[in-house]
Amino acid sequence: MASTDFLDVLVVTFNCGRKPIRPETFARHLSNATTGPDIIVLSLQEIAPIAYSFLGGSYLAPYLSQFHHAVHQAGKAFGEAKYVNVVTRNAGLTACMVFVNEEHKSKIRWVQAAGVGVGLQGMGNKGAVGVRLGYAATEDTLELAFVAAHLAPMEDALERRNEDWMNIVRGLVFTPVDKKGSSSTTTLQGATEDSEPLLSNAPGSASDHPRGIYTPTSHLILAGDLNYRTSPTTPQPSDHLAFPKPITSSTDPQHYSHLLRNDQLARELAAGRTCQGLREAPIHFPPTYKYSSKAQTHAETDDMTAEWVWAKHRWPSWCDRILFLDLPRWMKEETPGAEIKVVWYTALPLMPTSDHRPVALSLRVPLQAIPAPEDSEGGQDVRLRPPFGTDPRWRERRAAARRKEVVVGLLAYLFWTWEGNGVLLALILGILGGWAIVRSQLDV
Repeated sequence: MASTDFLDVLVVTFNCGRKPIRPETFARHLSNATTGPDIIVLSLQEIAPIAYSFLGGSYLAPYLSQFHHAVHQAGKAFGEAKYVNVVTRNAGLTACMVFVNEEHKSKIRWVQAAGVGVGLQGMGNKGAVGVRLGYAATEDTLELAFVAAHLAPMEDALERRNEDWMNIVRGLVFTPVDKKGSSSTTTLQGATEDSEPLLSNAPGSASDHPRGIYTPTSHLILAGDLNYRTSPTTPQPSDHLAFPKPITSSTDPQHYSHLLRNDQLARELAAGRTCQGLREAPIHFPPTYKYSSKAQTHAETDDMTAEWVWAKHRWPSWCDRILFLDLPRWMKEETPGAEIKVVWYTALPLMPTSDHRPVALSLRVPLQAIPAPEDSEGGQDVRLRPPFGTDPRWRERRAAARRKEVVVGLLAYLFWTWEGNGVLLALILGILGGWAIVRSQLDV
């Protein structure tokens, strides 16, 4: 557990491959990686097939409930710790689930949520969903914003990924979540039955007003399949021979550190073209994507330190990342010694249901609110001067995209799922039967 001066936060990002996880496997990897955090945040991409993700609600609940089970099982391994699902939100195929240790449940003062699609026609096949919490820290409120994101794929889509980030900053606007779990905007799909939005927002508080990703008094943690690659082109037929291997010596050309030098995200961060202001802990783990179907099949039985079996048609890359916004300068000057401490940053073992490895970050966040800066203190801090302004039509655009998602979800359900095929067949038979009855009556 955290000390009285820090809040222990565990953030995990995982591309689920549109398949349900095995809770016992996920729980075991969580419990092996950490010891009882105060808050657990799951950033999930490709959470379920597109039909269930776009329709949401009860269609999506069976997939999300597996993560509830996994967190509850992991809690038992933390010494019988119990976790409450504060809020679960999804925007299309991307979801964010926030769990709080039951001992701290009463410290959640308010909850905000946000969602935006950056896929086709603004739909949520790619996009982001966010949750911002107000956490009681002595007399003040500590603000924590968590953003789950999924950007454009493919080696040659670097500029599109940067554009996706711009559209996320412009369109991800946080609005209050009430006691019933609904947001003041209709752009988000509902929470599952197990989620427990806690205290209502205090009238007149900062949580009453829509706010973007960058806020002067809020922490920000971004986690997701950001899809930045290690090459601008797909591999040539023989390139797979040079893919990284589990070698301990960093001087060996097939040690993963040599490929990491080509990481697009590190380059774009340094140039200020994406994820502006955010930082990442040093990477000391192999690429998280793309593992072959053979690797997935043997994920539970093979020792991954013996062999990494990559898919030959994609460059191994660190697609799955977690970044965070450091404390602002004015807080460091006001509170010398205050810092966000990275406890560890690692990739969890490969799961048998995905070609991505989950990535986890353990942070210790000072248990004190970020103060609002004086006029002369802010300078060029990204919290005060975001790289992109909020889209004035964000609500309208998301509502229009949501209507398209429902249509696409219904069509996908009818044509791409067994249940939908049954409904469609029954509908066709009903129409044909009705027409036959009408014909027989007309022939009399």
